[in-house]
Amino acid sequence: MRQVIQTEKVHTLPQLAQIESTQGKYYPESLVGGFTNLDGTILFYAQVQSLLTRQSVVVDFGCGRGAFLEDSVSFRREIRVMTDKVAAVIGIDVDPEARSNPTLTEYRPLDAARWPLDDASVDLVLCDCVVEHVPDPAALFSEASRVLRQGGHLCIRTTNQWHYVGVAARLIPERFHHKLLKRAQPDRETQDIFPAVYRCNTIWKLRRFMSRAGFGKPIVYTHEPEPRYLAFGDWAYALGVLYERVAPSPFRSTIFAFGQKM
Repeated sequence: MRQVIQTEKVHTLPQLAQIESTQGKYYPESLVGGFTNLDGTILFYAQVQSLLTRQSVVVDFGCGRGAFLEDSVSFRREIRVMTDKVAAVIGIDVDPEARSNPTLTEYRPLDAARWPLDDASVDLVLCDCVVEHVPDPAALFSEASRVLRQGGHLCIRTTNQWHYVGVAARLIPERFHHKLLKRAQPDRETQDIFPAVYRCNTIWKLRRFMSRAGFGKPIVYTHEPEPRYLAFGDWAYALGVLYERVAPSPFRSTIFAFGQKM
């Protein structure tokens, strides 16, 4: 039976209605279902879901509290839920609020560099919007390799430090980040905003770290979705659309990385 996870809160802020209206001008397909054909979340999780079987044990590293369940787009919410498709989803996070995440079958707090998992005990490690917050990426990749079974997969989505969002995040003082992110992403709660350090946030760095950790020839590439960050103004969004259509690969906003333990 398919598991349906309910959430009490789905954002309907006036700012979100403005974002959807602006988005529809440039990406008319978003008027059907609420998402564009460039939606990074849907593209990333389609790849992740293709690697799962009913016997898979998944680790969601940096799982958080399950804030994506507040997404107003139902299809984008549902494609991220894995508990009804696999044997187990184990969430690991330093934030105790992750204990309340309803998309996990088990939560394990992270209070040391070593993950609370046995060697070769899982089939897939998911790191979604986490790598940019990790001060020691070598330790992350080493632990992912340790807990994965041979043939298991590491799946990463992270911010590209050379995109204008990554550059701005590094140039603007940390004390202003909350205010700016709330304007750019009005559906994002304050407790879901964390400091970013960008220690491993280029295509080349990710390939190097993954290869050194035993992930063979990792598949690492960039993606530029619709400019949702710039929907606060028509002129800004128009510039973002132009950037999306001409940006060279090294300067696109998001990096997808997939590695298989050899």
